[in-house]
Amino acid sequence: MRDASRIVAAGLCGLLLLWGDAAGAFSADPPHTGVAQSLPLAPLTVETGKGSVVVRVQVADTDVTRQTGLMFRRSMPEKEGMLFIFQEVRPVAFWMKNTMLSLDILFIDDAGRVMNIARGTTPFSLEPIPADGPTRAVLELNAGASARLGIEVGDRVLYEPLSRPLTAPP
Repeated sequence: MRDASRIVAAGLCGLLLLWGDAAGAFSADPPHTGVAQSLPLAPLTVETGKGSVVVRVQVADTDVTRQTGLMFRRSMPEKEGMLFIFQEVRPVAFWMKNTMLSLDILFIDDAGRVMNIARGTTPFSLEPIPADGPTRAVLELNAGASARLGIEVGDRVLYEPLSRPLTAPP
């Protein structure tokens, strides 16, 4: 029975590795391990039930920038975050490996709508944090920021590159 449990666990781990690959979340340590990346900031608008909210985001739209994400950051200013944009809409899962900050992770579908929010993630956790469906982008904010800004599931994220059509995975 113990061997069967190990086989099932190994199979699930392999599935999660493949599933999370879009975000680089389960890949090996990224290049420049131990160094927080710094990308230019751009404005992003979220249309909430109480009005529009503007945050400044660093955009991770390459394999390397998505793999590194907010790893090794010691702090992040309020109303700033990181937007992960994927080349195709697909299931994704993130983890908090080498991430020192507790975050709110907002999963965004192809229509630009927030599908689900993982609030107050645990720093350094290897536990997968999955999207509720095929994902176009992910917005990471400081823990508690989504509540303070009034961002909820169903709100629309407006950012020019997200308005470009994508294809679904094969």
